[in-house]
Amino acid sequence: MGTKHYCSKMATAGGSSDLPKGDGKEEAAEEETRQGPLHTETLGFYELASEDGPPKSPKRRRQSPPDLSLLRFISAELTRGYFLEHNEAKYKERRERVYTCMRIPRELEKLMVFGIFLCLDAFLYVFTLLPLRVLLALIRFITLPCCGLSNRRILQPAQVCDIMKGVILVICYFMMHYVDYSMMYHLIRGQSVIKLYIIYNMLEVADRLFSSFGQDILDALYWTATEPKERKRAHIGVIPHFFMAVLYVFLHAILILVQATTLNVAFNSHNKSLLTIMMSNNFVEIKGSVFKKFEKNNLFQMSNSDIKERFTNYVLLLIVCLRNMEQFSWNPDHLWVLFPDVCMVIASEIAVDIVKHAFITKFNDITADVYSEYRASLAFELVSSRQKNAYTDYSDSVSRRMGFIPLPLAVLLIRVVTSSIKVQGVLAYACVLLFYFGLITLKVLNSIILLGKSCKYVKEANMEEKLSQPPPASTPMKPLSKPQSKCKSTQGVPSDEILSASVTSQPIHQTESASTLVTGNTDQFLTTPDGEEKEIPQETSELKHRSAKKDLLEIDRFTICGNRID
Repeated sequence: MGTKHYCSKMATAGGSSDLPKGDGKEEAAEEETRQGPLHTETLGFYELASEDGPPKSPKRRRQSPPDLSLLRFISAELTRGYFLEHNEAKYKERRERVYTCMRIPRELEKLMVFGIFLCLDAFLYVFTLLPLRVLLALIRFITLPCCGLSNRRILQPAQVCDIMKGVILVICYFMMHYVDYSMMYHLIRGQSVIKLYIIYNMLEVADRLFSSFGQDILDALYWTATEPKERKRAHIGVIPHFFMAVLYVFLHAILILVQATTLNVAFNSHNKSLLTIMMSNNFVEIKGSVFKKFEKNNLFQMSNSDIKERFTNYVLLLIVCLRNMEQFSWNPDHLWVLFPDVCMVIASEIAVDIVKHAFITKFNDITADVYSEYRASLAFELVSSRQKNAYTDYSDSVSRRMGFIPLPLAVLLIRVVTSSIKVQGVLAYACVLLFYFGLITLKVLNSIILLGKSCKYVKEANMEEKLSQPPPASTPMKPLSKPQSKCKSTQGVPSDEILSASVTSQPIHQTESASTLVTGNTDQFLTTPDGEEKEIPQETSELKHRSAKKDLLEIDRFTICGNRID
């Protein structure tokens, strides 16, 4: 048996010379393909195949001591390479996210500055143009019946609303005289730091709730006072709405006064511990909002809330400075003592907003260009309030959108200024008159600049033609219908003429009933199209209802229940 086996081996070894050369090459190629390439990737444990013969088997290599050396492993770790271009899309996405985070501060502050000036415009309106409008309305109310002019309506609806606002301001101002600021200050100062921190957080929550319900109270009063009535007895319904509005403005003004007093105590504390705790409360806001899912509409809602909050903080800081300067007999040196704390509060607010929006856009894949859309939507409201078919005052639209109601804040500021500054003598009254004219000048200049910027933003967003659309009929219990086609009267008309005609003309009272209005949803036109949004497959009718996206101008400060944050 051994002889036969040995002979068969020799025959196999020697028989290779009898085969044709071509067959030998084919068998060598097949043998090479079975064994794989000579240079195999083995992390340095296996030697390269020699040119003379095939590589050794893996078992023999693992058993060889030189292949398991530590030096060979370290050299493999030091020389190991990889190629980023194999996953190019992923790394480009990471780079775009970094660029987006770097663009967020600039784009966010553009929106913030524009929104703050909008709030300033609505706030100055209460002090400057509203008294003049109330005076004109009262003159019309007195002179028209005396002249014997027969008219269906003595006062226009806007004039009725102005008179209501003026009367509420005057009544609440006199009611605020019964609130003792000094007693409130010492009562709050006697509390511990932890109590004050809890009180300040509760006041912030209460301020948001008051703003949410307060604008509804004011809107109900305006509509009850101006809606067409068949009988004179129906006008009695205005009285309870009026008292509710007065009570709301008074309570909200007291709430803001307590906020300002708490902030004043924090400024005057010796170790500044309360001020530090109140500033750290802003960073807690990052934790509560960054790690949630946000859509574009939710982010727009949060941006409006941040604008309102920042402007309110500026007014509170102004009240604190006025009260402190009064206590130190208007010594200008004390202003420099307050200046570092004021700057610290403002800087912390700006830093928190930037960090919060940067990470929200990062985690939710939202581009920085969305803030230009938000700014265009706010600008569209300003321009549309100057149209012939305007259905609301711009100050009221700012209140609904941002939750900023200027009446309580104006009542408080008037009360603080009149109690801090004593006016005596003819020269003092002349200075007050000059200051009032200066406020009117500031209001007019601010309105002109905002209107010009708004027209520019509307043109950039290609929303000029939507200005000619009629206001939508409100149908809260039914879904809004599809938008109507563009008006034929505006076809072929340049956008500049549309804008100039809309912002300089007065509103025209429509004689038709409210039911004959076009029920088109003009809000769908108010934003630029978003081509980067991903289409989400909708499986059931419930998912379709929940995933229906609202337009930006349908989202105000307090519609979070209708636009859920998961």
